[in-house]
Amino acid sequence: MAALVTAPNLQDHDGFYAELLAAHKGLSEAESGAMNARLVLILANHVGDREALREALALARKAG
Repeated sequence: MAALVTAPNLQDHDGFYAELLAAHKGLSEAESGAMNARLVLILANHVGDREALREALALARKAG
């Protein structure tokens, strides 16, 4: 199992953030939350590594 990558690893992170904000534009808070949940599930499926996902969940919970 590979360690979870936590160092910056996304090319054009500002561009992606702008796309993420644009994807939420015009959505209600509930719709935005539902979209985020769908996005998490789509990306979790792509990752496919339960141990990496557990680590990501723990890191995300700690950060909040």
